[in-house]
Formats: sequence, structure tokens, C-alpha cells
Amino acid sequence: MQPRDLIVTAKRLVGRHRTGKPRQADLKRALSTAYFAMFHAVCRNCADCFVGKTAANRSLLAWRQAYRAVNHGTAKTQYGKKVVMDNFPIVIQNFASKFIELQNKRHQADYDPINKLRRGDVLTEINAAEVAIKKLQESSIKDKRAFAVWTVMAKK
Repeated sequence: MQPRDLIVTAKRLVGRHRTGKPRQADLKRALSTAYFAMFHAVCRNCADCFVGKTAANRSLLAWRQAYRAVNHGTAKTQYGKKVVMDNFPIVIQNFASKFIELQNKRHQADYDPINKLRRGDVLTEINAAEVAIKKLQESSIKDKRAFAVWTVMAKK
């Protein structure tokens, strides 16, 4: 799953170039999809850092296992530990903050039937997710590896 494909899907659901009021179901799915773009960016980062980015130089089974090792709740908990997160570069801190924020908004969108969203607000969230993903991907391998370890190897 490519995070950029999910961002494209989220933007299509919002229908930013269409006129008229979008359906709440489309806005809610778009917000949820933006969160999942971030989640899959984290999964990909972990798998690439732990096993290898190039398919020819990695075990597919190990890469898939590392990809699936990411847990939504654990990631949110880890990213909320400010004392440790303050040691990461600001772009990774921003990614982590947006991840937590979007996960909360996704839960609201997915599970609160009364919650109403506006096209402009959802598009802002999608764009912010897109920027955060891009900045994470552009980070140094050293920082991405440290972030991957922090994401899946929580201290007990």
C-alpha cells in the first residue's frame, strides 16, 4: 500500500474540484484514508529500515512481518511520550503529532454518527498528512531508523 495512493484517494473522495455539498460519508472516508496514508507510511518506514528498501536485497517475508509489526495504539502511545519525542528532529515530531491528531479525528469520523465534517477542513487534514509523510520520507536514515525502533519496540 503506497501512502501517496491513499492521499490521492482521499482527495478524490473530498471532491475538491466539484461543486455542491459533498456527502458526509465521502468526507469521513477521506479523513480516515488520510490517517491510513500516515499509518502505512509508518509501516513502510519500519519495514524498509529493519529489513531493507530494495526488493532484491531483502526477504519479502521478513519485510512483510516488519510492516505488519506496527500497532495503531502502540504507535499513538509512543508518539505521545513528549520527553522522548523531543529528541527527534522537528519534522518527525510534527509527523508524530499529526499521526495522533488524525487518529483521533479518524475515530471520531468512523464511530461518531453525529459528527459532521466540512470539505475545507478535511482537505486541510489531507494536505497536512501529505506534507508530514513527505517530510518523514525525506528524513535521514539515522532518524528514520530511530523512529522505526521507537514505533514498534515499546519499553515495558
